[in-house]
Amino acid sequence: MKKSHIIGILVIAVAIIIIMSSVGDASTYVSFGEAIERAQDGDMTKVHVVGRLKKDAQGHIVGMNYDPVVDPNYFTFMLVDTNRVEQQVVYYNPKPQDFDRSEQVVITGNIRDNVFVADKILLKCPSKYVEKEIQQNTASL
Repeated sequence: MKKSHIIGILVIAVAIIIIMSSVGDASTYVSFGEAIERAQDGDMTKVHVVGRLKKDAQGHIVGMNYDPVVDPNYFTFMLVDTNRVEQQVVYYNPKPQDFDRSEQVVITGNIRDNVFVADKILLKCPSKYVEKEIQQNTASL
């Protein structure tokens, strides 16, 4: 066999290994209801849930608990998914920066003991351009 054939076979083998390992880590977007059903069935695979933070009439986040003096790696909050199901979320890391300003949140994790334990939090903050458009429209009136 030529040296180039051996290198080609090795490259293909490495590519197959990478693809197979990434398939195992892939998770799907679900609602809290489906995440609960999966947990009850014993399926502990990680899922993505998209939701909005529950806020009161003044715009304050309801159910948020973070005290860095007591435990800087314990953060909880309430999230409402696209089906309007509320669920408590626990995140065993510090509270993400600009969490209070976020409009939409994507969490990755699974349900454990009736609580969604998040491994990752992705924040969808309001666009800085939307605020500028509002100011421009208001100024023109």
